[in-house]
Amino acid sequence: MLQSSLPGFSLAANRYSPSSRLVAGIGKLIDSSLIALCLALAIGVWTRPWSETYTIALLLAIIAFTSFAGIVGLYRQWHGEQVARKYARVWTTWVATVFVLFAAAHLSNTTGLSHVAEVQWLVTTPLALCGWRFIAVLLFARLVKREEYQRKVVVWGRGSTADRLVTAICESPQLGLTLIDHVVISERDSDRRDDDSQGDDAPAPPPDAIFADLIQRARRGDFNILYIARQGFSSERLADFIDRLSDTTVSVYLAPDFSTIDLFQGHWSALEGIPLISVFETPFWGVDGDLKRIEDIVLSVLILAVVGGPMLLIALLIKLSSRGPVLFKQCRYGLAGAPIAVLKFRTMTVGENGAVIVQAKRNDPRVTPLGRLLRQWSLDELPQFINVLRGEMSIVGPRPHAVAHNEFYRSRVKGYMLRHKVKPGVTGWAQINGWRGETDELYKMEKRVEYDFWYIRNWSLGLDLKIILLTTLRGFRGKNAY
Repeated sequence: MLQSSLPGFSLAANRYSPSSRLVAGIGKLIDSSLIALCLALAIGVWTRPWSETYTIALLLAIIAFTSFAGIVGLYRQWHGEQVARKYARVWTTWVATVFVLFAAAHLSNTTGLSHVAEVQWLVTTPLALCGWRFIAVLLFARLVKREEYQRKVVVWGRGSTADRLVTAICESPQLGLTLIDHVVISERDSDRRDDDSQGDDAPAPPPDAIFADLIQRARRGDFNILYIARQGFSSERLADFIDRLSDTTVSVYLAPDFSTIDLFQGHWSALEGIPLISVFETPFWGVDGDLKRIEDIVLSVLILAVVGGPMLLIALLIKLSSRGPVLFKQCRYGLAGAPIAVLKFRTMTVGENGAVIVQAKRNDPRVTPLGRLLRQWSLDELPQFINVLRGEMSIVGPRPHAVAHNEFYRSRVKGYMLRHKVKPGVTGWAQINGWRGETDELYKMEKRVEYDFWYIRNWSLGLDLKIILLTTLRGFRGKNAY
């Protein structure tokens, strides 16, 4: 499986090279050692004797951390990834580990742990785990500047993919790559047959002559890596050139041209040995889907335990203040476009659920006085945590729209229905960024969908926790919620 290590060109690979397995093994060893060291220091600072309980807690922490680290991809190679995302993976993995430790302590009714030492351990460990990575990044950045670690690169090809490759190499010195040449064959020459004598201009060197020159330079060791942006070249010509390169020691990478295709959730896969690249896919398949579901169950149970009392009070106030049911069930699209009944506290004097639904507007006469208050603070959405427990929704995801609105916008907003590659959410990235409420103009829905797509492409447990925290701090009250 070919995979470029340049920013913007890495798709999720299905296998690890021996060198990456070695790096992952070293990373696991350092992390495990630091987890143990932080616990030992915490106990030593508070002069607590080491006990069997601490040994069990340490082993459980190491097992849980390395397991979750594998899920979030903590030990995969991070060429070109933002430093902040590296640290976010560490914190996400450690938070999940802490949940496991607390659950194990509660189920086993463990006693004898020093709470002060425990808090110190839980706080200092992620700082240490991020700290060694920070030092490693600095050391690696200094190392790759040395001439003996620099790898000479040639980019061959034209078009946007080739241009992005050149830009990435020039603007990312931390990769240890030096661009020595960008070989561009014009569109006319790349499409022209070698025996084609037509044309009113003096013929440029034929592609085969350029190929021969590149091969000669590769044999001399003028460069170490060749990136091929194959736009404009036939498969036969490309295969012949790569076959001739096999007589050299140059590393060769193909950069497929996807400039005209929007990869919604791009990654490599294979079907009976046939390499495939996904165009439209969900990020919540397999282990990631299980992890997302565990997150939803744990957090929704905790949230319902906290808001259960206020929900009963809201239900009573609705019953006393206006005629009609307490809960309003509206049919909306869920995962894969399947219809679900979304629960909300009733905030209107009507219950619209047909083919035409008018969105709530400012000073809408259908909204009750209590309903206006509930909608402004998003308290009418609280029953949707029941939908989350049922598995119909997620805590974080694209907000579900009424079926009538879906049918209206699916033909007007490009890729609109791709929102339903994941479960709809109680809150979402679009909502905390201000794109909620009435969509009286098309661009408002387009922006909402744009933010939903960004969330789906960049999903992580850390991002979910960030959205939940921001919703708690600033997302309940919305200026566009009528």
